[in-house]
Amino acid sequence: MDKFCKIVRIITLAPVLASFSIAMIGLFCPDVFPTVWHWSYMMLYLGILPLLAYPLQSVTPHFKNKGRDGQRTLAMLFAVAGYIFCLITNLFTAPSNGMWIICLEYLLSGILILVFNKILHIKLSAHGCGSAGPIFLLLYFGLYLPAALMAVVTVFAYVASVKAKHHTVPQLIGGSAVSISLLFCLALVL
Repeated sequence: MDKFCKIVRIITLAPVLASFSIAMIGLFCPDVFPTVWHWSYMMLYLGILPLLAYPLQSVTPHFKNKGRDGQRTLAMLFAVAGYIFCLITNLFTAPSNGMWIICLEYLLSGILILVFNKILHIKLSAHGCGSAGPIFLLLYFGLYLPAALMAVVTVFAYVASVKAKHHTVPQLIGGSAVSISLLFCLALVL
């Protein structure tokens, strides 16, 4: 059971789910990404760059001996860096409104999770945030089947997180609420 929980948590890492949702949006809503370049940099900044934190922890001096907490902090920093790069690239590449929603959803969610966890010391689950956000982005773009598939996998991830004592139910709900409420606000504003 422990091995199953670990596999489910890896499959549902925020950058993996971001990659899946961007792939689905690119495939089924091609007008969201004006060019292949737009799709590619979104995939790079929101999916690939944040994933690099995991293998690089072992060679990053400040984080290499800090275990899971160091890994989580480095992953959050890489993710926020990717979100900032995405924002900067968007400023110069004439993205669609949908791309702005995706970019700002990730950037603002990442900043809020960092603020809650590192400044306010209120532990919210980045895993919860990074799981719920892509589900609701898929729903926003009308991709109900991929969203439903991701929701089922996410339920397993939440159960695995609680069973492995990585997060409590309130931490998962709090992290999820960050991304859901931000997407709602962005949809109203943009």
